[in-house]
Amino acid sequence: MVGTAAVLVAGFGAGMYLNRPDSNPATAAEHATAARQEPSTPMVSGSTDEPAAAVAEALGPSVVQIELGQGLGSGVIYDKSGLILTNAHVIDAGSSQDLSGAAPGVAPGSSPGAAGSSKGDTVKVRFHDGSTLDGTVLGSDSQADIAVVRVESPKDLPAARLATDKARVGQVAIGIGSPFGLQETVTAGIVSAVDRPVAGETGISVNMLQTDAPINPGNSGGALANRRGEVIGINSAIYSRNGENNGIGFAIPIQTAKAVADKIVKGESLDHGYLGVSSKATTGGESGALLANVASGSPAAKAGLKTGDVVTSVDGANITDPADLSAAIVAHSPGDTVSLEVRRNGSTETVSVQLGVRPAQSSADPGSQPGGRSTPRNPGQANPGQANPGQGDPGQGNQLDPGQSIPGRQSGRGSRGGN
Repeated sequence: MVGTAAVLVAGFGAGMYLNRPDSNPATAAEHATAARQEPSTPMVSGSTDEPAAAVAEALGPSVVQIELGQGLGSGVIYDKSGLILTNAHVIDAGSSQDLSGAAPGVAPGSSPGAAGSSKGDTVKVRFHDGSTLDGTVLGSDSQADIAVVRVESPKDLPAARLATDKARVGQVAIGIGSPFGLQETVTAGIVSAVDRPVAGETGISVNMLQTDAPINPGNSGGALANRRGEVIGINSAIYSRNGENNGIGFAIPIQTAKAVADKIVKGESLDHGYLGVSSKATTGGESGALLANVASGSPAAKAGLKTGDVVTSVDGANITDPADLSAAIVAHSPGDTVSLEVRRNGSTETVSVQLGVRPAQSSADPGSQPGGRSTPRNPGQANPGQANPGQGDPGQGNQLDPGQSIPGRQSGRGSRGGN
């Protein structure tokens, strides 16, 4: 019998979004805002003999506990003015669950029917020194599993340093958060993989960091840092057979998280790129994403993509399966033009596609209509509040339950290829 693999929401995440720099000259107000965003936590020396201890000391004050109703999660102060990054599933109504000590098979610490918060709602933020302030939810992106909370503080808050370099496989990874309500718990490991496609509640995969640093329910929204104390990711989910840490955790890359947060704060659109296809694994063992359907009138159709085409790269990055294709597309915004390498009838062609906005309930898009998705090769669908086997694919019992229980979080290659 295949054991149940539950992804506990310690948080969870999705999507890659790239913010384009504003070409307009910055105003005085924008300069003032940028100045406030300067991190206030010290840089950790790379030569320290105890990197985890040094990171905990430097970064700990920037990691907070977010409390709502009977539930809780973690968050990271990233702006002195009081802006806090966390997971959408920590604060979103209908997705958030209590993370403090639930019985097996139940979303950690949740009580039936417990509700989360939505834009404009208030949550309690508990700081390093035990003090609390009310925080206002500015907004959230469920696809990226990122949300922003603002607190009004009479003084500048200790803002974390955010990494600018992409995380590397094998580098030190240190997690800080509130597993089971145990505030400022520090764990350590390495970055086990990068660009790991993980599917969210919409069935759309996004690239995440994989780590063996222990992540448990309540870590959702907390920091994953490098040995310099810079945040490299926002902890989001785990892959587990028993609802607790089994050494496979996932974090949203900080570049993705910050780009989404910037859009939330500015009130910009959170739409992701839309191609208009559903895809599945190729037959015959070849790499690539086989297009099972191309929606009429979609960006893909307008560019000349056809059912049966096999997408092998996007903008030069290899596509090995549908999860890769999904992650590559949602990393872009509507209006972006991407270059796809396509295998068709034994020959290779390059097709340029201008991405559009994902329509509601697109029949060719498994991300918005479950009936359109293809069967995962490594199934595992989160089921909020419980860990029932086989949610991803009957008979396979593999299941992700994001650290707080965001529905549909799936790890591994697979697919739900709605792009």
